[in-house]
Amino acid sequence: MAEHTTSAFGGAGGRDGAAVTFAVVDIATAWHVQNRRDFAGFADNVRRHFGVDLPLAPNTTVTHDAVTSIWLGPRSWLLVARGISALADYAREREAINAVGGALFDVTAARVAWTVRGPRAADALAKGCPLDFHRRAFASGACAQTLYGHIGVLIVRDAGADAFTLFVARSYARDLWHLLCQSAVQYGDGKKL
Repeated sequence: MAEHTTSAFGGAGGRDGAAVTFAVVDIATAWHVQNRRDFAGFADNVRRHFGVDLPLAPNTTVTHDAVTSIWLGPRSWLLVARGISALADYAREREAINAVGGALFDVTAARVAWTVRGPRAADALAKGCPLDFHRRAFASGACAQTLYGHIGVLIVRDAGADAFTLFVARSYARDLWHLLCQSAVQYGDGKKL
């Protein structure tokens, strides 16, 4: 996923001195993979075809090279590629996953993603979301499907302690953007970087 900086708020340290920075993330490929039976064979097949393990613990992620696997449910994961990667030949991969009792759906165009980073990122997110974003409760690599205001989002805590990626349905992207800006405005006037 390539990142393009969009807006920054305040001055308490983060990127370019901002307390909170929002950046649009380009999603190269996003595939939803599901399992219907025989998890061991299915997980091996996913690892072999996509080069990433499936997270087994609820609300966790696994990243390998350019692919991140995000736990969505007991039999459901989102595979997200940041660039050209193992997520390249959808038809071939769908057949391979179907052969071991799984299902594969291309959802690349369905979501928009942003990073929210900076020393006040967790504070800004907490204003619109019921999750506890403290590092002890929502550690690096954690993920959750939740609400931000009235909008369903998938939130992933990135490797940086003060960085999150938010995925939202494309049709709600503008509404979420406005809510994020309202949550961060107390940290300074928003400016485009």
